[in-house]
Amino acid sequence: MGLLDDALKGTVLTGLAIGIGAAVVAPAVLPVLAGVAKPLAKAAMKSGLVLYNRGKEIATELEEMAEDLWAESKAEAEAEIEAGAEHEMEEEETTTAIVQTQAETGVKAS
Repeated sequence: MGLLDDALKGTVLTGLAIGIGAAVVAPAVLPVLAGVAKPLAKAAMKSGLVLYNRGKEIATELEEMAEDLWAESKAEAEAEIEAGAEHEMEEEETTTAIVQTQAETGVKAS
């Protein structure tokens, strides 16, 4: 930046000299930079694609795991609800049997 700052502070001749120098050097430097930059850019793009695809795979695996957990939790919850309903039915049947027995024997329910 120091060279650029000095050029901006200098005369028009200094700026003109820098511009001509850049124009003379650019045809020699640009092909070299392009030769180096193209493989680097290509490698960066390949890496990006590989990372993107791996990310998609991981996301798919996580989705499958979440679906499995949801299905397992749902099945367990339904089983617990069903077991609770069966237990309530058993209690109701027991209560009904006690009341019938008491009615048959003439004992009043408390």
